Order: sequence, then C-alpha cells, then structure tokens
Amino acid sequence: MSDSNPCLTCGACCAFFRVSFFWGECESAGGSVPDSMVSAINSTYVAMIGTDRKPARCNALMGDIGQGVRCTMYEKRSSSCQEFQASWENGVHNPHCDAARAAHGLPPIDPPIQPTVSPDRVA
Repeated sequence: MSDSNPCLTCGACCAFFRVSFFWGECESAGGSVPDSMVSAINSTYVAMIGTDRKPARCNALMGDIGQGVRCTMYEKRSSSCQEFQASWENGVHNPHCDAARAAHGLPPIDPPIQPTVSPDRVA
C-alpha cells in the first residue's frame, strides 16, 4: 500500500462494517487470520472481533479514524478486507466506502481528474 493510499488516513470501513468471512481462512483451518482475532457467527462464518457488534471497530485497527490508521494484521487480513477497495481505486466508484466515510463525518473520496485532450490535437 503506497503512502498516497487514502485508506492510510481513513479507516472508516474498519469501524463501520461487520467483517465476516468463511472460517476456513483462520489459522486453525490452515488460513492466515489469527484465531484470537475472530468470533464465531455460526458454524460456517466468523467475524473480526470488534465488528461483531455496534458500534463496530475492528480490533486490528490502530489509530484514529480520518487521521492516520493502519491494520495491525495487514498481511494476515481476511479476503473480505483484501477485496474491499477505496472509492475510485482502480478507477471504480465504491458507494460502500462513501457510506462508511459519511458515517464518520468524512467526505467521499473524489474521483481522479481525467486529463482533457484538445480536439485539435492529432494523435
């Protein structure tokens, strides 16, 4: 993750959504997520501790929302976390990112400014 990644100054998704995933991602099942960081939802799914209740805040999140944050288990995070993208990352809008940011009083991430090409410019 680069230093310009907006997630490093946000963390809203980690303190808004329940982070649930298949129990097979846990270390005891051969996965990477530490067992001590999850609680059972049912016989198939677990959730990151802290996101299994409201108000949610993942126990792996360190720092202040909207200021500076980091995941203390980034390399071992679940597929749910790996798949969640900041809005406009890879050019795709993510309304879930906007909703989490809004819940914490943060503005949505602006889309990247597209360069304009002059119509009289020849390729």
